[in-house]
Amino acid sequence: MAVTSSRTLRLLSLLQSRRHWAGEDLAGRLGVSIRTLRRDVERLRELGYPVEAHRGVYGGYALAPGASLPPLVLDDDEAVALVVGLSAAAGTGVAGLAEPSARALAKVVPVMPTRLRRRVEALRSVTAPGTWTTGPRTDHGVEPDVLSAAALACRDGEALEFRYTAADGTPSDRHVEPYRLVPLGLRWYLVAWDPSRVDWRVFRLDRVTEPRGTGSRFAPRRLPADDAATFVRERISGGAEGFHVEALVDAPAAQVRRRVGWLTVTEEGPDRCRVELDVDDLLWGATALGLLGASFAVVAPPGLAATLHDLADRFASASLALAAGPGDAH
Repeated sequence: MAVTSSRTLRLLSLLQSRRHWAGEDLAGRLGVSIRTLRRDVERLRELGYPVEAHRGVYGGYALAPGASLPPLVLDDDEAVALVVGLSAAAGTGVAGLAEPSARALAKVVPVMPTRLRRRVEALRSVTAPGTWTTGPRTDHGVEPDVLSAAALACRDGEALEFRYTAADGTPSDRHVEPYRLVPLGLRWYLVAWDPSRVDWRVFRLDRVTEPRGTGSRFAPRRLPADDAATFVRERISGGAEGFHVEALVDAPAAQVRRRVGWLTVTEEGPDRCRVELDVDDLLWGATALGLLGASFAVVAPPGLAATLHDLADRFASASLALAAGPGDAH
């Protein structure tokens, strides 16, 4: 029975990983006969999973959408990704997402295997509230193992060693006392005390490889900032790492949240609010402000002015060409 149950879970995982499976391919993956595969498929149907069977040359099996969401089989990295996404959604300003995300987290985390629950609880406990944004990115993102290793080291107060690649491509071996993780823009950052530099440092986790806890413990230090997210913003704002965009908008806060729900919006009066976001590219920051549907005044950064002028010129040229008609466009 234990072997059968394990194989059934393996079958479910395979069906969830691809839209369609040929019967022979699926049986081969499981190491069973076609007849045994049919029995396992029938077992899944009894458990409430809508598995469709198709006959013919292109026949096979597919997991169809059901009336309700059945239990899912996730690997470790998928489970960590799910918790990260739900945690971000639980803290978002998008109406209707925060409460359901928090409820989903309350259901998912307690039933995870102990080894996995330790990773995700560490990640949640040491992640400082930041700001998620959307938009294009050019790097490959942070590896789940790197994120988990940094989170565990932060939570346990354990010194961390890793290989770090600077912005100019120079690699170095680092030994730090990790403090907090901060998601800003489209990236994750590690705030840590660097004994060799005798100073606090901010590391982009997508540039970290081969992280390893040393087993050495350290006494907590006082961060020279109100919080870790503020510290990261101050270190990267206006530099090669990213930009913190802030503007005053001539519109009610509720109206702005409805139009662009992923910005940080603070009420400044009945018909005025302040918006903030962290971006990798000032062009994306300017575009985001243009989506507000209201007049605004930029507070920071100063370099955004040139980007706004350039974007305005391009829109003006496009509108003139459109008004002139297709025959006069260049």
